[in-house]
Amino acid sequence: MAQQKSPKGPVELLTTDREKVTAAWIDGVAASLQGRISKAELDRELRELYEALVTGLAAGDETRGESLSEVRALLTELSRNRARQGFTPSETAISVLALKQALEPAVRNDSAADTTAYLRLGRILDDLALFTIETYTRTREEIISSQAAQLMELSTPVVKLWDGVIAVPLVGTLDSARTQVVMEKLLQALVDTGSEQAIIDITGVPAVDTQVAQHLLKTVVAARLMGAECTVSGIRPQIAQTIVALGIEFGDIVTKATLADALQHALKKSGVDLVNRQGGRR
Repeated sequence: MAQQKSPKGPVELLTTDREKVTAAWIDGVAASLQGRISKAELDRELRELYEALVTGLAAGDETRGESLSEVRALLTELSRNRARQGFTPSETAISVLALKQALEPAVRNDSAADTTAYLRLGRILDDLALFTIETYTRTREEIISSQAAQLMELSTPVVKLWDGVIAVPLVGTLDSARTQVVMEKLLQALVDTGSEQAIIDITGVPAVDTQVAQHLLKTVVAARLMGAECTVSGIRPQIAQTIVALGIEFGDIVTKATLADALQHALKKSGVDLVNRQGGRR
């Protein structure tokens, strides 16, 4: 009577035709990524991951356990790289899931009992694919947050208009996060330039409501604590009507219709003599 062949475990399934399976895996991932990563780079990434997976499964098959910590570390690096390179979550997860397809021939050509090993390994790979998506998502969130912060910095410049006079031209919505950036940049510019006059120009702010007004008031108060006087410019007729309708009080804060008017006021407060085009003093 012929001796019954013992069923393979996940490790045996991976090591029986190691080179053939690895090559098929690399080819499958390369096809899905359509050449956006070089074959040499994929070969290095996936072969290193394959070896770590075999070693880890030999010690245990808990995907979130210590035995597969090296696998998770490699997948973290892979997922973060894919996120930075602009790949989708699906394109990232396929780097793991394509291994299941590469292993299918080994199951078809063997006993039905070996299907159990394939299913066990499939569950492990599914969990590892979810891990890559989780890591990818966190990385994308970090990238988006970083880009948002950079855009906020770029959209909130502090401009030196004259000796002792700086201005912050605001464009777009003024929310709490942006107000904090405006306040920090304005205060730092006051220190760096020694200015005593600051202009906050809201010509590019589409609408002023109670919240926006409160943000402006906080910025003005912070500047005053630094010894600087603030002027708010860009008060258009529509904004003036809204401010009155909402009952917003600017108190003793100087407001001007245009940036030119605000600059003229600031220069006068700085003791600069202004001469008009006709040669007279203003």
